[in-house]
Amino acid sequence: MLKIWLTAAWLLILSGLTQAQGRDLPDFADLAEKQSAAVVNISATQILKNHPRIGGFPFDEDDPAFEFFKRFAPRQFPGIPNLPRDFENKSLGSGFIISPDGYILTNAHVVDGADEVVVKLSDKRELKAKVVGSDKRTDVALIKIEADGLPSVRLGDPARLRVGEWVVAIGSPFGFESTVTAGIVSAKGRSLPQENFVPFIQTDVAINPGNSGGPLFNMKGEVVGINSQIYSRSGGYQGIAFAIPIDVAMEVQAQLRASGKVSRGRIGVMIQEVTKELAESFGLSKPQGALVASVEKGSPADKAGLEAGDVILQFNGKPVVQSSDLPRIVGNTKPGSKVALQVWRGGASKELTLSVGEMADEAVGRGSQRGKQAESAPANKLGLLLAEPTAEQKRQLGIRHGLIVEEVREGGRGELRQGDVILALIRQGVQTELRTVEQFNGLLAKLDKGGAVTLLVKRGDAQTFVTIKGGREK
Repeated sequence: MLKIWLTAAWLLILSGLTQAQGRDLPDFADLAEKQSAAVVNISATQILKNHPRIGGFPFDEDDPAFEFFKRFAPRQFPGIPNLPRDFENKSLGSGFIISPDGYILTNAHVVDGADEVVVKLSDKRELKAKVVGSDKRTDVALIKIEADGLPSVRLGDPARLRVGEWVVAIGSPFGFESTVTAGIVSAKGRSLPQENFVPFIQTDVAINPGNSGGPLFNMKGEVVGINSQIYSRSGGYQGIAFAIPIDVAMEVQAQLRASGKVSRGRIGVMIQEVTKELAESFGLSKPQGALVASVEKGSPADKAGLEAGDVILQFNGKPVVQSSDLPRIVGNTKPGSKVALQVWRGGASKELTLSVGEMADEAVGRGSQRGKQAESAPANKLGLLLAEPTAEQKRQLGIRHGLIVEEVREGGRGELRQGDVILALIRQGVQTELRTVEQFNGLLAKLDKGGAVTLLVKRGDAQTFVTIKGGREK
């Protein structure tokens, strides 16, 4: 009897544990039901004029089938002309309504170059949309449909998101409307190559083509981000997705709604990350800030007195923890504003005042130019064959001092290349301009065995800091 009683009690305990565990699992059903009404499907059509197509066959030149039909269609189907013609290029994406009067947020790449944008609502209505404006730098676009009383989303605060927190995406992957997927926040403040103005939210939510522009919700049903891109080697979801924080997107849409474009600040510097070795070279207690590699002549930074080798620690009262923070802070600063900078120079903190300029869309080309060879000196302890530039070489290279790397000998430093110009040597926060090979070799001779040294190097049109050990590699 006792055995039966103990068994029944154990079953009750297990049942209670199972129910408790069930209560701990997230339920997305209510969120999906309430929020799906404000999520839309976006179809963008671009008309390509006089595009070469094989008449009668729906293949673009990039399609693998194009080459096959290009070769065989004229012979097999002589009546089909191979003439240029207009055709429509269609793309699908997602978006979400941010106001009842029809303003919708999506990705800029969803509507980029579109001649017609059609929005399909959750009630199956299809309405043409006007592109109010788009910003490629953040990949945010604002579009508008003529309708009233529409369901709209509630906005959350991305700063309150915690890594490991559950989040939900609603969108139209591969055209499958109102698809709900869920996952967790994997990381915050992610920097991606060529994406300097967005501190991305990384998630493991299943995101695929067609989800672009759709909302990312927290468990309160608030939008915290716009699903923008995925990291993938296959083109499909592989567990890493990125969303634009909604506060960044709303700042952009406010400017787009007001003027149709986004105005950003600029100061005219090239920067790089402060590594542990660079921090030691500049006398910093730890790696922090944005290292100024070069300053554009006549730029706001130049006028404020910023110099290559400065480490920007604060901009307008905001800390620059890592180099990727600076473009975002500067970009969000209104052009014309006067701001204070805290920089690290020569082993001490220094305050500067700067008037922020305005960023313009411009293509920056890079090239390298090199004058005729000067008389070479013997290779130094770094395995470098250096030369002092002539007056003509200085003019061509746009420098006032420096040493040209003529050759990197076997066993020399791989960080430096033939054609580089070494402008300065930095040690313990002190920057020494280089003018002669003898001077440079003398500075190297003073280095402790295995000690590190930082060099300011001009490579093509760019400048960078390179940290190397004080001797050849074995």
